[in-house]
Order: sequence, then structure tokens, then C-alpha cells
Amino acid sequence: MTSSNTTIGGSSATVSQQLLDTMNPSGASGASGASGSSAANGTSGTDLQNTFLQLLVTQLQNQDPTNPMDSSQMTSQLAQINTVTGIQQLNTSLSSLSTQLSAGQNAQAALLIGSTVLAPGSSMAVTSGAAPQLGVTLPAAASDVKLTITNAAGQVVNTLNLGAQSAGTVPVTWNGTDTAGNAVADGNYTISASATINGQAGTATALVASKVQAVIQQSDGSASLSLANGKTVSLSGVAGIL
Repeated sequence: MTSSNTTIGGSSATVSQQLLDTMNPSGASGASGASGSSAANGTSGTDLQNTFLQLLVTQLQNQDPTNPMDSSQMTSQLAQINTVTGIQQLNTSLSSLSTQLSAGQNAQAALLIGSTVLAPGSSMAVTSGAAPQLGVTLPAAASDVKLTITNAAGQVVNTLNLGAQSAGTVPVTWNGTDTAGNAVADGNYTISASATINGQAGTATALVASKVQAVIQQSDGSASLSLANGKTVSLSGVAGIL
């Protein structure tokens, strides 16, 4: 497609009409015209900025002093291009920072391999009469906190009354006995937490300790921990390191 030229000022300097259209789009396109032209021509914000400056200088050098051209649209769109360029640079910087943070997070997560962590869970195993470390996470101070332990048959074998507790993570040790003090049989057990907050039933999350076996990178770049009990938990989901 051929493009016509436009004469600027009294010295008859000519500028490509396509360039003028890019600088001062008419009609409803407005500011979006510059962005559209940039996308269509494959130019960056910096390229458009340089083009704007060249055209502005050419206009100022060749305009008729007695009948100067209106440069308000040109300077307005130059400011918009500067804004777009700044946003592009900011996005690049944020992407780089995100990559660095993810790499640092993965390195920190790798240090946890072999460690025992407290993480949300509802099941545990009693082996050779030994039970794992337990815990509970509270969003607010509670006047009464309980951990209920149920066997595979659905029978409650013990209820651990923790009383009043502050907000946060509360480690709990269970010696693997039932309510009568007798050792429970080896096997799988279910735990649940309950709390009374401000006189009403509140949210409480049961925690189970398990050893970290590996670090898994998720699709979004974040790191998760693979635990010996078969669970996978994010770094933010770790309530404590034992």
C-alpha cells in the first residue's frame, strides 16, 4: 500500500502521511490508535517515542511562524507513549523480581528436606505405640480448644482438652493412649480440632507432624513440600518446624 506525504511549514518539508496518522489518529481511535499502530507494526514503546520526537522536531523546524500547527495532540500522545513505556519497564522489573524470589524460595525449601514440619492434616499413623506430634492453629484467641482422635472404626479413642489458647499455632503431644490411659493399637487415626471463640464455635485447624521428603515446583513457580505421610503442602501452609 502506497502512502502519501504531507507538507509541513513554509519550507515545504514533507513527512509520511502514515507517520502523521500514527502520531495523530483521527476519529474514535484516539489514544488507542497509537497502541494499535504499535502492535500492527511490531514496534516497541521506545521506537514510537523516538518517532514522535523526530516528527515533533521536524514540525517545530518547518512550521510557519504566522500559522503554526497545533502540536497538542502530538505532545499528548507522546506523554501517553512515555507512560506505556514506563509500565512495560515496570512489568519487566516485576517479572525479574518474581523469578528471583521464586528461585530463593526454592532454595530455602530445599533446606527443609529431612526436617519434620507441622502441617494441616486430618489423619495420622500410630506405629510401635508412638504417635506423631500434633498441633492446632487458631485464627483468634479461644476460650476452649479440643483435639478429638478417632480410630478406623469411627470410634473416639481420646479427646485432648487444651483449655484456653492464644491465637496462632499450638503444639500438642499425644502419648498414644485412649481415655482410660491404655495404649491404642497401631494403625491409622483421624484427628479433628474444635474451638470456642467469643462464646461461639470457631475455626480451628488440626496439624500433624511429618518429615519432608522432597520439594516440588508447582506450575506457578512456587515451591511445595512432599511429606512422608503422602501429603503435599505449600511453604505458606507449614505451621511449624520441629
